Amino acid sequence: MSTCGMNSQGKAMNRSDHKQFMQAAIAEARMGLQEGGIPIGSVLVKGGQIIGRGHNRRVQKKSAVLHAEMDCLENAGRLSAKDYAVCTLYSTLSPCDMCTGTALLYKIPVMVIGENETFQGPEAYSKSRGVQLINLNLDECKQLMRNFIRQHPELWDEDIGVSST
Repeated sequence: MSTCGMNSQGKAMNRSDHKQFMQAAIAEARMGLQEGGIPIGSVLVKGGQIIGRGHNRRVQKKSAVLHAEMDCLENAGRLSAKDYAVCTLYSTLSPCDMCTGTALLYKIPVMVIGENETFQGPEAYSKSRGVQLINLNLDECKQLMRNFIRQHPELWDEDIGVSST
């Protein structure tokens, strides 16, 4: 099996497949923004099918941990280690330490990110643990985050654990 996941026809996923699933993550990010939250979205894909969706809901749920990836994994429900081992996790933004740690705990082998310019999580560590990291470097994801950070710097700082000045 290819390390970049399989589509619904059992073929290795390509950039076009990844962009399709990233669009679903972007839709989640936009939903979070409409709800008054931070515009980061995530989907979990197994066998070419989305099995979990989520978006950052820390603000909406007054949660300390409900980042997009955490929400997505929670919404996917309880899965076996065998299931996680063939999944791909998509996120509009490079996952933070917490979300990376969760993906590593469940041994999700592939993470596809929309961008890592506005924030970069522990990508080198993920790679050192055998995760294939694919950065689509999408302008749409960058612009979504840049606009949010400019308009709500205090919420952004809170989300990534930075003390506001």
